[in-house]
Amino acid sequence: MANDIPDDLVVIGRVSGVYGVKGWVRIFSDTQPREGILGYRPWYLKTRDGWQQYELLDGQKHGKGVVAHVDGFHDRDEVRVLINCDIGVSRSQFEPPQEGEYFWSDLEGLKVVTTQGVDLGKVDSLMETGANDVLVVHGDRERLIPFVLDHFVISVDLEAGVLTVDWDPED
Repeated sequence: MANDIPDDLVVIGRVSGVYGVKGWVRIFSDTQPREGILGYRPWYLKTRDGWQQYELLDGQKHGKGVVAHVDGFHDRDEVRVLINCDIGVSRSQFEPPQEGEYFWSDLEGLKVVTTQGVDLGKVDSLMETGANDVLVVHGDRERLIPFVLDHFVISVDLEAGVLTVDWDPED
């Protein structure tokens, strides 16, 4: 473990449970494909003491999920302290997005306005539905807006922190 925590951490998953008896954990991965999370090293886990660096010893796809062995944990009782810890990596490990592509973490927190200038709130999170990603916007109420560029999402201005949508405020 090290104390040098990067200031550009991006959460890419979380520890969701224990796996087996030798200190392995189940991982919920936000990467595509799910096992892509195993390619990032080191991992930073957000424990009750804050972010801590951990080395990934091994990992693999397991069914529809991912399992991993984190250095310093040798049995299922020891590793329980990691359950529900976020997994972060330095943003510098990512390839820059292509034109018209965005990291979900960059969209979260953006102000959402309609093409008529009506403030709908802020992007709280995104969810994957299979057909397309959906913005979860919290304002005077929660709205679910499909993230379809040039149809519902007209523009994304990361510098200004504004996402413009073609959306009826009554929907």
